[in-house]
Amino acid sequence: MVDPANTVGIPVNPTPLLTDVLDIVIPTIRNLDFLEMWRPFLQPYHLIIVQDGDPSKTIAVPEGFDYELYNRNDINRILGPKASCISFKDSACRCFGYMVSKKKYIFTIDDDCFVAKDPSGKAVNALEQHIKNLLCPSTPLFFNTLYDPYREGADFVRGYPFSMREGVSTAVSHGLWLNIPDYDAPTQLVKPKERNTRYVDAVMTIPKGTLFPMCGMNLAFDRELIGPAMYFGLMGDGQPIGRYDDMWAGWCIKVICDHLGLGVKTGLPYIYHSKASNPFVNLKKEYKGIFWQEDIIPFFQNVKLSKEAVTVQQCYIELSKMVKEKLSSIDPYFDKLADAMVTWIEAWDELNPATKA
Repeated sequence: MVDPANTVGIPVNPTPLLTDVLDIVIPTIRNLDFLEMWRPFLQPYHLIIVQDGDPSKTIAVPEGFDYELYNRNDINRILGPKASCISFKDSACRCFGYMVSKKKYIFTIDDDCFVAKDPSGKAVNALEQHIKNLLCPSTPLFFNTLYDPYREGADFVRGYPFSMREGVSTAVSHGLWLNIPDYDAPTQLVKPKERNTRYVDAVMTIPKGTLFPMCGMNLAFDRELIGPAMYFGLMGDGQPIGRYDDMWAGWCIKVICDHLGLGVKTGLPYIYHSKASNPFVNLKKEYKGIFWQEDIIPFFQNVKLSKEAVTVQQCYIELSKMVKEKLSSIDPYFDKLADAMVTWIEAWDELNPATKA
């Protein structure tokens, strides 16, 4: 039983910078001028830039940033035949950066995401908030109506079991967006001028057994806890579906986090999403997924991993077998995706032998 005297909310203050144990992963096809706005917050960190599209194109990075850049030729050279599991002409290529990183934590951000401002007009240091989220426990087993009880000024409410107040380790911090919302193509088409102006000052743990649509444009995670499951699937060039890369990863990591007793947080921090993508192009990418997800979601809701699966890799391999068995009847794509999931784990373990199961 937890001592009630030791359950007062503990703020992480000041927030550690974690500059030596955190990489920032950015997928891009263009010059990274947007980093100038982020310089006060991101310059101390190492960047891993995954260049999509034409590998002969030169990507300009502002001076003063420490980075390594990988294009498709590099991915093919490093992974050989296993490079087939990394998507091309799609932001899903970012997961290659997760694989080659050697740091404990990852923050990934899109190149059309700018620094947001809170209601007082202060610039939001998104990475600082992600670090706070990851370093504080999650509470997936029992919902706290004051949201994150570990934030300064909050605590566990009356009726919250003391036996659960220690929480569990946080594996994922999922941030949100001001301005352009992360809508699917049909919603974009019927609400072309809608903008998100609501800044909700809250962080909450997504309850165990609840799935969520993960967005990869403002995301941080503990690579050592959940990294091998952060595979963004087969999307883009040569595939029948796009714009489901981050959501696929989110469904996978959530069922694995639930199985392994890890937490996923959502809410703060906000970024300013500057550019709306073309809804007609998006619809072409999404339309099969819009139908397929009506079967995919029940599949994930019913996933039960075995007690023998005690590592992320073991969970992921089990999940890949379930995908092949249960989803291949929807479309042959899922047979191919299940094989790519196995290839991804094999490639991850080759580049990260210390994490091998």
